[in-house]
Amino acid sequence: MPRIDEIYEAVSKGNRKVVAEKVQAFVDADGDVVDLLNETMIPAMRDIGDKFSRNEVYVPEMLIAARAMQAGLNIIEPLLAAKGHKARARVAIGTVKGDLHDIGKNLVAMMLKGAGYEVDDLGVDCPVEKYEEAVQNGASVICLSALLTTTMPYMKQVVDHFKGRDDVKILIGGAPVTKEYANEIGAQGYGSDANDAVRALEQILSAA
Repeated sequence: MPRIDEIYEAVSKGNRKVVAEKVQAFVDADGDVVDLLNETMIPAMRDIGDKFSRNEVYVPEMLIAARAMQAGLNIIEPLLAAKGHKARARVAIGTVKGDLHDIGKNLVAMMLKGAGYEVDDLGVDCPVEKYEEAVQNGASVICLSALLTTTMPYMKQVVDHFKGRDDVKILIGGAPVTKEYANEIGAQGYGSDANDAVRALEQILSAA
């Protein structure tokens, strides 16, 4: 199915009303929602993510695009489930214990959902037990976020908790976090921003 430009543009521009109207019209016309997701909606979010990485758009534009995407997902998710469409993976994301910042974490969660992943948003101030519970509930990837240098060491505690287990991969990110730190503590991946986090997760899963 070719890309539906009206929906693509509405997602990219963050026009929730248009996205909801056009997606509903598509559904009412018995369109294939799997193709709609894969050929139009996910590429639109990937495009806005690429622009964000190039500093062509900023956090507000990313947020409104993600919310527009969600307006469409709210309509098609029940239909995707009925078709047996499986998410690419189940991902749990949370800001680590001691850290209450969530803007970056929220952006990553939105981008991951927009890329076709099932996302469990664990919130902020998450202890290791919360991540373990998410894995027990089916998450195969954990994303750890931190904005404070004082909370970064807790990332290592979480990584150490899951060390040696094949059922979970860990991706970390946040303003003070670096790829070198990810390597140092043994995390499988690192994202420098929301879009890079999606790319890093795809690399982790393709290597698994």
